[in-house]
Amino acid sequence: MIFDALVEGRELRVEVKRFEGRFAVTLAGRPMEIDFAPADRHFASLLVDGRSYEVALEPRPGGYAVHFRDDRLIVQLQDASRSPRAAAARSSNGPARVLAPMPGKIVRVLVDVGQIVESGQGLLVMEAMKMENELRAERAGRVREVKVAERQAVETGALLVVLE
Repeated sequence: MIFDALVEGRELRVEVKRFEGRFAVTLAGRPMEIDFAPADRHFASLLVDGRSYEVALEPRPGGYAVHFRDDRLIVQLQDASRSPRAAAARSSNGPARVLAPMPGKIVRVLVDVGQIVESGQGLLVMEAMKMENELRAERAGRVREVKVAERQAVETGALLVVLE
């Protein structure tokens, strides 16, 4: 999954891929390996490129306050496909292809072929990194194709739904 993050006023592109129980993260073009172990609801242990960190995660609208032993970062996250930059790049002409933002499993398909959907309407629910994410229509249209079924595993970039 790709996010646009605002960290202490600095805009960063973050790409997260899960592999072998760990995460491969590219932060502003810099690759790193992260092992994330939740301790409880708001605390976690991180191993980032071999360095250990204990953090407290404070949920906030659109992101988190991440508390370290001697520091705190305010992090705002937005799915890159929904960012203003991506919205400007999208066109309302031609078919809209909904792609898997990361590897995962389709939990529920919420639409049928031929169905009319509104912008922002849920199309399917995908489980990735132990979280369920509802993928929504970027624009209004008619469902031309549903390329996946419930319980199907998908890879990053897999074609899920086509809208016309």
